[in-house]
Parts: sequence; structure tokens; C-alpha cells
Amino acid sequence: MATAPDSAQVTQATDTITITEPAQQGSPAYTITVHKDPFQITASRGGRTVLATTTRSSSASSSPVTFTAGDSTYAATRVTGSRWTQGKLTLSLATTDPGYHVTYNLTPQAGQYRDAWTVTGDGAGPVSAVGENYVLSSAGHWYGQGLTTTPQGGPITDQPWPLDAGDVDNQAMGPSSHDRNNPFWYTSSAAGLWVDTNNDMNVQINHGQSGLGSFTVTGTNTYDSTVFVESTPRSVYDDYVAIAGTPQTIDDPDDYFRTPTWNSWAEFGTGVTQDGFLTYVRQLASHHIPGHAVQIDDGWNGNYGDYTFDSDKFPDPKAMSAEVHKLGFDLGLWMTMWINKGTKNYDYAKDHGFFFKSKSNPDDVCLVPWWNGEQGAGIVDLANPEARAWFSGIMHDLMSTYDVQGFKFDTRFYDPSCEPDPGYTTRDYLELAHEFANDFDMEGLGLTAAWTGTQRYGYAMRDNDKGTDWHSYQAALAQVLSLSTVGYPFVETDMIGGSSGAPEDPPTKQVLIRWAQAAALMPLEYASTSPANARYDQETIDLYRAAMTLHERLAPYILEQAHAAVKTGDPIMKPIFFDFHEDKASYTLSNEWLLGDSLLAAPVDSDTTARDVDVPAGQWYDVLHHRTVHGPTTLRAYGADLAQVPMFVRLGTSDTRMLMKALHTGA
Repeated sequence: MATAPDSAQVTQATDTITITEPAQQGSPAYTITVHKDPFQITASRGGRTVLATTTRSSSASSSPVTFTAGDSTYAATRVTGSRWTQGKLTLSLATTDPGYHVTYNLTPQAGQYRDAWTVTGDGAGPVSAVGENYVLSSAGHWYGQGLTTTPQGGPITDQPWPLDAGDVDNQAMGPSSHDRNNPFWYTSSAAGLWVDTNNDMNVQINHGQSGLGSFTVTGTNTYDSTVFVESTPRSVYDDYVAIAGTPQTIDDPDDYFRTPTWNSWAEFGTGVTQDGFLTYVRQLASHHIPGHAVQIDDGWNGNYGDYTFDSDKFPDPKAMSAEVHKLGFDLGLWMTMWINKGTKNYDYAKDHGFFFKSKSNPDDVCLVPWWNGEQGAGIVDLANPEARAWFSGIMHDLMSTYDVQGFKFDTRFYDPSCEPDPGYTTRDYLELAHEFANDFDMEGLGLTAAWTGTQRYGYAMRDNDKGTDWHSYQAALAQVLSLSTVGYPFVETDMIGGSSGAPEDPPTKQVLIRWAQAAALMPLEYASTSPANARYDQETIDLYRAAMTLHERLAPYILEQAHAAVKTGDPIMKPIFFDFHEDKASYTLSNEWLLGDSLLAAPVDSDTTARDVDVPAGQWYDVLHHRTVHGPTTLRAYGADLAQVPMFVRLGTSDTRMLMKALHTGA
């Protein structure tokens, strides 16, 4: 038996190597067991397994340690040697190709251990991907990551909650993705995984109902991850935030937490015009529907990249802006840094070297096809100070000329098909984008890109475009919860009522109202479909307005949570089990959450007027029925007609009185 400097104990046996990390710094004791042949690693706490890799199988791709070289996939098979020194266990692993060798390191510390390894050798060719596989059931339910791609329509109409309940298949998840992701997962067993990489990942969770979690990093021969072993899922979250960082500030002013940002997309798509947009804004104002800003989405400019109003659609944008402000709103514009070939700005930027270069030919612009340009667009290179200054000048000119207060940034800031500047990584461009965007008010929207570390910028975080049906609404709830619990406290759903397929496929009255009610119980609101549209009736207007007014009443409480989050990184919107880890029923609920610690939200998320409500331990005031509910309990078939939102105030906290007053309970 050997004793490490940090008091970890290592025991060697014929078939296993065991590392026991003692309880310290508020974290529990845990054990790492290395099975030598076949190779496998399990982590346990209190004698119970909380996370386990797979064991070697007939398929190399599902083995615990796997790598790709040439056109083939190989796997580590068994331990051929081990050495414990200075608090680190180094293993030598044989593989299915004798030409390759894996050096595998385990470094334990309080509440977590580092798992890092490298493939070396001269087998079939350079190693192009490395990955690990876990048995999902060993850790219970899985959460985290952010947005997921699924065969069932994710991320637009599907988001599993928990992740193991669905089929996740993200082929290119990374810092340059248009989705909002972090390479972090946590489980109901209070284990977790963070993969430390800035490369694209292939992530599969229960793909094809495999029961496996596969986490593969591309473009490297080295895998570096941290496995968390804590007492509660919330503690795993805290460990990750200690790595990723907490918000250094709140990018949004307080007023943005009170009322929604409105956007034209769901009403008009790219067919937006000056007359149509002004009618839209006038209707919001005349019906006293709250909002602090209105944005013109994609469709305002004549050519993608010239950043001028289409004069046929917007004959007098200055007059339009003046009326918008007179009606009480700020004005925002959709913005992309992708400049289509054939525009004036494309030629200018190309001549001045402002675009990323092609990987295949450094003398050519990297042309990237996208949804608004099949011929391809150049992307402004933010690592080039002159390019950055040029593009910043364009945006400031729009702001001053048309009295624009902010922008909705869309599209990515870098594409992996382009050649990065010398010394720059994909992650560097993500950082540059966040720093650049900080100069331009985004009116409560944030950016559409994320990775470990972007938490510190304090931007709002939203899910992506959604359909307009019940499934999409349900996916939105799960995605916002997912984003909130990977370190982004200032969350909102993307466009209340959905927007994908707009404007031809609007939400029904019921979907729109229920979605607005749910958004009222989130930190921020982002709206698009107008309840004042002629397709809806007066009740739609009244109930939608009531939902927005509810959010306004809750704003002082929400702002209290928001300012606390800057100091702590605590999520504002969180699953019940974050505060009540023994509440087993809550681990599969995506349609209930805690807003702060003292308000339980249980909005209706289907075409019904009743739902079951899981109430955690303690005493809770039932806002609709004016009664005290003693938890833990499940309220079966809890009634809530279209005008009602199930909410429960936790009694006996420092925020109880504030919430009771805000919700007009007579306190």
C-alpha cells in the first residue's frame, strides 16, 4: 500500500488497482477502481458505483478507451504496467493494434479526478480522434451539455430530459458551433464529466438506444477530462463553475429583466417591411403589451454584408426608427458577420485582407455556404485588428444613423473549414466574439455560441429556433433548464410561441399563452408572435399581457437572484433536485423548476387544464388555491385553466414576503 502526498491510498491486487481518496474540503470520500484485464474504470462512493466506463467489447468503438487512425477504430484492451508517483497513477495500456500504445494518467483530488491519456505509435497512420465510453445506467440520469441534436428533431422540436431518456447524436459539438454547448455533464448519482478541449466533439448519449455515453474529441491524439464525484448534483455543478468561471457582470441592465425583447421574425420571416413592422409595433403599444425593445430580424438589408436597408422594403428607416422610439421602444437589428460574395463589402474586405483565408489555398478567401448564400460568404476575421475596427465602424454607423440601440448577432464567428490566424484556436475566436459583442448592446439576447469559460461574460443565454407546437415548447423548457445548469444563469426561451417555419405556421392560441406563462417564470423573456395579430382574439391579448405583467411583478425578486449570481454563479432557474436532491420524482421533470430558491414554477405544457405537480419538502403556499401545501407530495390533476399558472411560494425564507406581495396574495 502506498500513500500519496494528498493522503490518497493506492492498493495493488492481481486484477485491480484501487485509489481511495479521503473526504476533504466538504467533498465525500470516493474510490477509483482500475480493472486490468479487460480494462475498465469505475468510481464509487460509500460502496456504490456512481460512474463506470464500458468494458472491452467486440466493437472497438464502444470500448472504454477508443481512438481512430486511418480509416479504422481501435481500443485499449488491458493494463500492461502501472506506476504511482507524486499523487498520479500512470498506466500503460495495450491496444487492438500493436503499433499503438496508450499512456493513461489518473490524478485524484477532493471531489474529482483528472483522467488524461495519449495515444502514441506508428500504426495505420496519424490518430485523428480519441474518446471514452461510459455505461449510462451506472450513474443514473444524465444532464448538461446544453442543446442537443437528436433523430427526433432536436434541437428544434426535441430535447431529452434527462439526456439518457432520449437519443443524443451531436456530430460536431465545439466552440464554433451555432448551438449553445459546454462539454460538461452531470448525473443523478452526483457524478459528472468535463472534457477539457477546444476541438470539435462527437457526443452520443443513448444513441440508437445503446445505453452508452460516448464522448469523442476529434483532431487530436490526447484526451483530457475531469470526473467529478460529489454528494449531490448541485455540488458537481459548483465544481464545474469553479472551473468555467462565474459571470463577472450582468451584461443586461435591470430594465431588461422586467419586460421582453420583441423580434419580427415569427411574424414576417425575411418578408419584413417598414409598413408591416410599424403596424406590428403600433399594435403592441396600443394594446399595452410590455416590452423594452423591438428588433427587425433578417430581411431588413438589401444584400447580406452590405448593411444597408433595402430601399424597396424600407423607404424611410429614419422615420421608422423615430416612430418606434416615440412608441416607447428601443430599436434593434439582426446582424451577421458573414458577407456574401458579390456584395460591395465583400470586394472591399477581400482587397484589404479582412476575411479568413482558405485552408487549401492561403491566397483565397474561405468561402462558407450558409442559409442565406449558397455561393458562400466570407467571414470577418476578428483576430485582425484592422478588420475588427472596420466592422465595428459599420455597426456604430448604423447605430448613429438610424438611432439603433443594439443588435441580434446571428451565425457563427468562425468556421472550422477556414484557416485560423497563426497562434489562434477555435476557442480564441469565441473569446474574441464575446469581447467584440460587448461593445454593442444586444437588448437582452446574448450570443448564439458558448463553451467552457464564456460564463464569465454574463451574457443572456437562449435556446435556438423552435417549432410552434407543444413538442417544441416542451423542448424549449428542457433546453433552458439545461443551459441554466451548465453555468449560464441569465436564460430565456427563444421566441415565445416558437418561430421555425414562420410566419406560415403560427402557434395556436393555447400554445402561445402557455408558452408566455412559462417564460414569465424565467429570468428573461424573448417574444415574437404578437397576441394582437388578427388571427387571435381579445382573450389571447388579455392573457398574454397578464403573463408579461406577472413577470414584471416578479422582476424585483428575479433581479435579486441575478445580482447574487454574479457573486456565486448560482443558476436562477434550476431543477428541483438542485435544492432537494432526495426528491426522486423531480429527476425526470422538465416542466417544473425553482426560480431562485423560493418560487416553484409548474406551468402547463400541453393542451390540457390539469397537470400533476411535484411539491418538494417543506411548506409551500399555493398561489392559485390560497392554501399551504406540505411537501414532499404530488398534487394529482392540479387544475389550471388557460388563465392560470401553477406557482408555489416557499414559506419561511427571506424572500417569502417579497414573493407573496408580488403575487398579490394579500401579504
